[in-house]
Amino acid sequence: MAFDVDEALLAAVNVFWAKGYDGASVKDLTEAMGINSPSLYGVFGDKRSLYLKAIERYASNDACAPLVAFETEPEIAAAVRAFMEAAIGYATEHESGARGCFLTSCVSTSAGEVEGVEPLLRQAIEETDARLAARFDKEKAKGCLPEDFPSLERAKLMFDLRQGHVFRARAGLERKSMTGDLDHRVRMVLA
Repeated sequence: MAFDVDEALLAAVNVFWAKGYDGASVKDLTEAMGINSPSLYGVFGDKRSLYLKAIERYASNDACAPLVAFETEPEIAAAVRAFMEAAIGYATEHESGARGCFLTSCVSTSAGEVEGVEPLLRQAIEETDARLAARFDKEKAKGCLPEDFPSLERAKLMFDLRQGHVFRARAGLERKSMTGDLDHRVRMVLA
């Protein structure tokens, strides 16, 4: 059976995202991926191997909306705000109906339970921290932020604020309730 492996992995991400690792059956996965069980096992291995490959596929996507917003907005305060607005939008209005990030919403709950997940999650967090810090470092080099601005520490703060927005969205809070204090949060990150 010929199929697009990347499309199949994206379909698997959506199933795991919606149902969690334990809730996603092989039948759910094969139906969403448009393949049969022998193809799943032949190409991806067992369910755990497929899950790990789905995590790697998701984490390697450079088009994460909040990160792209942060990296492409020219002015740093507007970039921090754009990051937070995109994170809130992603958490409350994602086209799949899922709230938040796959790593936060699903993968983090299986760390320590599914062998191999924890190192992938740690790597994704470290890479995100580094990507955020690199933008702050560019602003320091341009003289837009002080030389002693703690880039990595503020990157971690931004990431943690993002995760808080996801948590709030999963609890059913609406976008409007999370955007009211964004100016304060931007100042906190840049202070």
